[in-house]
Amino acid sequence: MDECTDNNCIINIIDIVKIYRLGDIEVKALRGANLKISKGEFVAIMGPSGSGKSTLMNIIGCLDTPTSGTYLLENTDASRLSDNKLAEIRNKKIGFVFQTFNLLSRSSAVQNVELPLIYSGRSSLKSRRAKIIESLNSVGLTGWERHKPSELSGGQRQRVAIARALVNDPSIILADEPTGNLDSVTGEEIMSIFQKLNSAGKTILIVTHELDIARHTKRVVYLRDGLIFKEEIIENPLNAMKRLQNMPKLEDKIIEK
Repeated sequence: MDECTDNNCIINIIDIVKIYRLGDIEVKALRGANLKISKGEFVAIMGPSGSGKSTLMNIIGCLDTPTSGTYLLENTDASRLSDNKLAEIRNKKIGFVFQTFNLLSRSSAVQNVELPLIYSGRSSLKSRRAKIIESLNSVGLTGWERHKPSELSGGQRQRVAIARALVNDPSIILADEPTGNLDSVTGEEIMSIFQKLNSAGKTILIVTHELDIARHTKRVVYLRDGLIFKEEIIENPLNAMKRLQNMPKLEDKIIEK
């Protein structure tokens, strides 16, 4: 891992504490977490249920703010921004991929991918459609543009979700259990897309409970009881494309060539 300096440090979590209050009960989800991520890294976050993984990802994704501590996103203090500013950052700088895909069921692949462009105020339909087709092509969905989620396999739906995350050309891709609802072959296909994106320079963070999936990344961060207690550099990440070559090919799956 390259040293995270002011020039290349895209994420800098400093002594982040997050406390949730449920009536009279106080739950400390994060207890002073520290994490630095450089531009172009591919990082997995692991930990047992209740360790603080989702809370940390929500703060990194500007979906939540810390109780105390500092979050610098590309040297901007996101921990002190208004809700409107956080929404603007989410739309322009961060692409989200979820375990459950979060697609609009009655909308086509094109319409689902178009949503971030509409929210960001791109008014030209022509320019929007060019970006949408480019994103769908980049994840291997050429020819599936008009299909609705119910007409797509699980892997294809996740590809639509990745295309949607990419369409605004964000600085960071955040993926929460992106292979959790997929079989092993489709999971490898999705990881091959993430590895391809990372090779092209995208910064990618994934939350996963599967060590096998985490070992496709370049660094694994382990959380326990709201603290990062260990980090591991993966010297030889698993190569999804090579692993796919040794797996049975299912007829209804799309495999990267």
